[in-house]
Amino acid sequence: MGKHAPFKSNREVVESLYASLARGDAAAVTALLAADLDWWFHGPRRCQHMRRLLTGEAMGSAAFRFTPARVAEVGGAGNDGWVVAEGWGGEHDYWVHAWCLRAGVITSFREYFNTSVTVRELGRPAKEDVVWAVWESQSPRPRGRSMPGLVLAI
Repeated sequence: MGKHAPFKSNREVVESLYASLARGDAAAVTALLAADLDWWFHGPRRCQHMRRLLTGEAMGSAAFRFTPARVAEVGGAGNDGWVVAEGWGGEHDYWVHAWCLRAGVITSFREYFNTSVTVRELGRPAKEDVVWAVWESQSPRPRGRSMPGLVLAI
């Protein structure tokens, strides 16, 4: 686990993960993840789709398809840092994924469903004239529903 070409940026590693999941390439997925991947989830229990994919519980046509609308590197430097992705699964399931990478390997994962997320990098000096968020959800709210909001401190 956790071996891939060292020349990839963190964003490219995460984009490779989504492409490998879409192809159903378990060996490629495994190569991008640390053996002791730390996972955390916020949302309805029925929406633990990435856990099901990564554990092999969900496979084939029944598996949820993650197609990121936006992927961005945030925080960290070099091969250490975070990548955040967001997208929709149908009309009702909005998701945000935050991936932590160390030396180009995915070591930690935060999954949010139907939750607006703001990412703040700790240690960055706060200035009154600068917005402290390094990333914010850009998804419109679903009609007739509100979404909880969380701050992810990295």
